[in-house]
Parts: sequence; structure tokens; C-alpha cells
Amino acid sequence: MHELIEQLQEMSEQVPVPLELPSFDQLLDVEEAILIPLPADLKEYLLNASDVIVGSLEPVTVADPHSHTYLSEVAAYAWSIGLPREMIPICQNGDNFYCIDQEGQVHYWAFGDFTEDQWDSFWEWAEDVWINS
Repeated sequence: MHELIEQLQEMSEQVPVPLELPSFDQLLDVEEAILIPLPADLKEYLLNASDVIVGSLEPVTVADPHSHTYLSEVAAYAWSIGLPREMIPICQNGDNFYCIDQEGQVHYWAFGDFTEDQWDSFWEWAEDVWINS
């Protein structure tokens, strides 16, 4: 995981207004807002790599509540169009979502249903999907 975080940081695009990493309190605020605890891998990503810009996919963030990737807003929209409430979206792709369950497995929810695509962890998804987007 730490090697992957380093790889993501090295690959990160330089942008005029860089993303910020959240504080632990901001993580707690989002957990309270969505009423679901965040799986450990998702917390690790948010605290250590959510400032990374790589590829065409934009995983959720929690540092800026005005961002289009702000986790509680992405979750509210995903749940409003049918994503099961126990799933936490980690990345929006139009009206489709990569989402994580409480066991840390990542699933792809597309066109109102889960596909067969599944990854054992956030980091496996990041390596297989996000980096290559």
C-alpha cells in the first residue's frame, strides 16, 4: 500500500490549485454526515493520497466540502439514484459508481445494478483501475 501511495504521488499531475489532504476531524465529520463508518483502506487513502490527481477518474475527497468529489455529496447522489445505502461510493463515473463495502471490497455499480467487476481492496482497485484510467 505504501509503495502504491508513493507511486500515485509520483504520477500526480501538477495543477494550479492543488487538492489538500483532510484532517482526521474532517474524516469524522464525513462519517457522521453519511452515518456509516469508513473502511480502513478508504480512510488510509483519504488521509494520505486524496490530494493525488491521476488519470481520468476522480476518487472521492473530504477536505473541501465544495468539491464535486466531496464524499458526502457523492454518496447522497449515488444513494438517491439507487446505490444500496450500505455501500460507500469511492469514485463516480457518470451515473455509475465504484463503491466499497464494510469489508473493504470494491464493486462497480453500473446502470442500476452491480457488475461482476470486483476488487478485494481499495488499493487493488487503485492499481487496476484508477492508475490506468
